[in-house]
Amino acid sequence: MTAAEISRIAGVTRATVSNWRRRHDDFPAPTAGTETSPLYDLPAVQAWLRGRGHTSTASPTEELRTALRLLGPGSGVAARLFPLVAAASHRTQEELAELAAVPDDQLIARAEKAAGGLPDTVPEAEPVHYGPDDAGAVRALLGCVREAGAQAALDVLAERELDEGAASGVYQTPEGLARLMARLLPADVSRVLDPACGSGTLLAAAARQGARELFGQDSLPVQGRRTAVRLLIAAPEAETAIRVGDSLRADAFPDVTVDAVLCNPPFADRDWGHDELAYDPRWAYGVPPRFESELAWVQHALAHLEPGGHAVMLLPPALAFRSSGRRVRSELIRAGALRAVVSLPARAAYPLHIGLQIWVFQRPEPGGTDRTTVLFVDGEGEQRDGATGTPSATGTATAGAGSRGGSRSRRSGPSTSAASAPTSSVSAATFDWEGLSERVLDQWAAFTTAPDTYADEPGVARAVPLVDLLDDVVDVTPARHVRATAADIDPAALARRVHDLHEQLAEQVAALASASASGGWQPSGASAREWRTATVSDLARGGALTVLRAATPGTRGSKGGAPAVDGPVLTAQDVSTGNSPSGGAVDLHADAAQPVAAGDVLVRAVAGGGNESAMTRVADDRDAGALLGQHIHLLRPDPARLDPWFLAGFLGADDNIASASTGSTLVHVTPGRLRVPLLPLEEQRRYGEAFRRVYALRAAVRRTADLAADTAATLTTGLTAGVLLPPDTPGTPDTSGAPDSSSA
Repeated sequence: MTAAEISRIAGVTRATVSNWRRRHDDFPAPTAGTETSPLYDLPAVQAWLRGRGHTSTASPTEELRTALRLLGPGSGVAARLFPLVAAASHRTQEELAELAAVPDDQLIARAEKAAGGLPDTVPEAEPVHYGPDDAGAVRALLGCVREAGAQAALDVLAERELDEGAASGVYQTPEGLARLMARLLPADVSRVLDPACGSGTLLAAAARQGARELFGQDSLPVQGRRTAVRLLIAAPEAETAIRVGDSLRADAFPDVTVDAVLCNPPFADRDWGHDELAYDPRWAYGVPPRFESELAWVQHALAHLEPGGHAVMLLPPALAFRSSGRRVRSELIRAGALRAVVSLPARAAYPLHIGLQIWVFQRPEPGGTDRTTVLFVDGEGEQRDGATGTPSATGTATAGAGSRGGSRSRRSGPSTSAASAPTSSVSAATFDWEGLSERVLDQWAAFTTAPDTYADEPGVARAVPLVDLLDDVVDVTPARHVRATAADIDPAALARRVHDLHEQLAEQVAALASASASGGWQPSGASAREWRTATVSDLARGGALTVLRAATPGTRGSKGGAPAVDGPVLTAQDVSTGNSPSGGAVDLHADAAQPVAAGDVLVRAVAGGGNESAMTRVADDRDAGALLGQHIHLLRPDPARLDPWFLAGFLGADDNIASASTGSTLVHVTPGRLRVPLLPLEEQRRYGEAFRRVYALRAAVRRTADLAADTAATLTTGLTAGVLLPPDTPGTPDTSGAPDSSSA
């Protein structure tokens, strides 16, 4: 293990570890590495720390990761530990603690015996054997299961195996999304298939909804084993059949039909077998185009359904409108197979930069009732309005805390309604899965119970006749169909909304004027001041500050999926805008064990964003306790030696950032190379107060601009929809009561 890993498990800085090496003759000697980058034996270091009363502060999952790393990429121990997770999940905490405390030889023997009873339902399972070198990993695994749970241990093992197999970028379906998709199925579903089962999240959600026969297939062996073990843990009573292989080319269940299919298939797969599967009988709605692999997965799912069975699938938004898929979409609609499309906000699931969609299908029944409408639900608009406090389509205020002044994400086309003009982006922490699920499920229940009498909710949900969808485009994007029209908008409510926006804007302009007051700025003299400087690395070595977390370019949280978090996550966007922590599990720093404290200095790890984007910020009471998001460096100054705002101000200077950055397209900031003037504390505080005022000015400018844009968008939509009249001005006749004129 490295010195950095020692500092993590001991809860100290790297400088402290260096001091231990110099001052204590009994500190373990390096066993590998180089003189500048030594490597240490984990058990020896742990024994030394215990002897001096240092308890590990690393999380159980991090300790397991460390133990696996020490065995090297070729050990294959992670794959051999899968069955032990299943066995350990049925032991009590006391039993696990007792097992972890036995000597290595006994531990290995008992672990082999416990793992030997893995059921045949786990694909490619072989008898496992552990060697003496595996004792540390086995012990760490038992500790992880005891402290963090079997699922957390399983995800760490899968993460390691996926790295070894070069299959990075494979992520779990978020738990909240899996629950929503499973709840869209009928309550009496018993047999469920996931033909791209991945980590098994969807099948586990189906089991929680009452499914008792679970079928899954995945092309990656590690994912097949992961799903099987997960279901043994989460649904031990269910009958499971998990297979490994390509579902489209080599269907493991060719003769199986089920009540329901849940699936989050691969997106944009150009090598899905278009040529070899051109005459496959599954393509009942048309041969999927070469670049529309998702339509192959849709028809594969429908082919496995009993008549009347449902399929709920997570699909990319482009599938709803791409011209290449128009023919298959139209056939799905004509046959009544497409029942609903629900749009989700961006960042709800991977890939985070696009808003995915849930499509609900039902296999037509011979002689069944003709389906005449498709339900569309704009979950993206609902989440956006809830986060910003904007009114609903009828002008009624929704729950929310007012405009947050964050970055803006506008939907293209004519889909933005007068009532939903403010469009602040949704982040993972403000993303309310329970709230969204309730709205979607209420609409779905009302639609399926009485589709002919279903009452639309403008701006949120609408049932659209099939004939209206079968045009030249066959675009089934929800925002296109649920947008509020002029007939849906209450003119009086929108006028009140405009009045409120004007009042808010006036208050914000006054706040901006206050923040931009000159305030007695004075020239330094005939020439610029000069001062001695030190780097952040120098200050850290001297104890003036601690670099608690340094973001590594390209890192993110666990590839096994977003972990559960108890509180919000501070994101790089929050550093830029001055917002409160707004992130969630998907935003976590790769090593986020250290919470943010008031007075910490936060530095964005990637430069850019324009003049309105701050590179640094001082954490305040709103941020205290939040976890650290990706792409942020966290520095903790000694307040007796460094003023936080003084430090943040100089660290964020353009010249400083430029001199400490590398890269061209993405400019990564190396915090240790940033420089800070050496000034007395009293003078630092003067500069610090000035920098705090500058940051407040930048934040006020951004909030004012966002509110002005929201006001302008609402006015424009109200005028063009015919629900607002222009204000009276001198010399302009009042036409509010005049009859319509046909003259131009």
